[in-house]
Amino acid sequence: MKPKEVILKAFEGGKGDRIPVTLFGAGMWSIKDYGTTFEALAHDPQKMTDMCVAEAARIRSDVIYVGSGFNNFHASALGKAFGVGMKYREMGAPDMTTHFINSEEDLAKLDITDVHKEPVVQTVLEATRRVQKKIGDTYLVTMTCWGPFTLAARFCGEEQFMKATFKKPAFVEKMVDFCADLLIHLYEPLVKDGLECISIADPTASGDLINKKQMERFAVPGLKKLTGWAKSKGVHSILHICGNTSDRLDLFPPTGASTIFFDQKVDIAKAKEALHGKMSFGGNVAPVHVLLNQDAAGVEKACREVIEVAGKDGGFILVPGCDIPPTIPYENLRKFHDVALEWKL
Repeated sequence: MKPKEVILKAFEGGKGDRIPVTLFGAGMWSIKDYGTTFEALAHDPQKMTDMCVAEAARIRSDVIYVGSGFNNFHASALGKAFGVGMKYREMGAPDMTTHFINSEEDLAKLDITDVHKEPVVQTVLEATRRVQKKIGDTYLVTMTCWGPFTLAARFCGEEQFMKATFKKPAFVEKMVDFCADLLIHLYEPLVKDGLECISIADPTASGDLINKKQMERFAVPGLKKLTGWAKSKGVHSILHICGNTSDRLDLFPPTGASTIFFDQKVDIAKAKEALHGKMSFGGNVAPVHVLLNQDAAGVEKACREVIEVAGKDGGFILVPGCDIPPTIPYENLRKFHDVALEWKL
């Protein structure tokens, strides 16, 4: 089976001929490994394409994430009229110079169509098309985004947005709904061109930041709107939420995502018990404690432990517990993938 076929089978809850395996995002690692920078790629769709294709062959994940690390441009594109810029860093993804939405009056000034006017967004969209055309028959190609709740917090500032869930809940709901619409608009041209999967990171919806009731009220509706639109177009969706979400496992099927990738803080045995047969899930080798700080033997041991507990009955994908640091040794990533690629089902 091709890598794409293996992971799509897992999305359906089934078993392929081996354990499905992928990193999540991995933009920082790939850019460092390729010997380039976010800034060098930002206006060069061919260079971004070449990097994604080269790293796909080197890493061997079933999923190829185009645009990983460029998600903040989806907010900054609408912030130019507010004086928002972007700053590139020596290490790490580009970030906005300021947050800029404080009220419903500010929200009313935003124009969703501005997202496609941003040159860096145009670069990522074009690179996604080219990567899809080049290796999309073999790998599942996706473009990354923040989840609606996290994207809304990027507009407003995380601290202020957290306070608003208590003080201005109606505003939070409107922001999240707006961001779901923004992301649908962002992905529409790619889906028309044949994109088969969207990839959603929603770290501000973390179990370490909001409680279950807040997640159900504020984060799930936006996710459901986005994934529902994707599903209506025959498009899959990958969801990752950071932190310990063990107390809200029942909220993941209602998000509508094809699969949920768990943080290392989640008990993967409990996740399997709650979700097997209901939705696909992935987990959850620690990116720092294991992939960065241990040797290849330690990585193999950790991967085998996760698979033994959660991975042998289908619907499971071996993934790190989060995006990976750029300093992880290649030998450890190779071993991480080897374990899954050699594990026959």
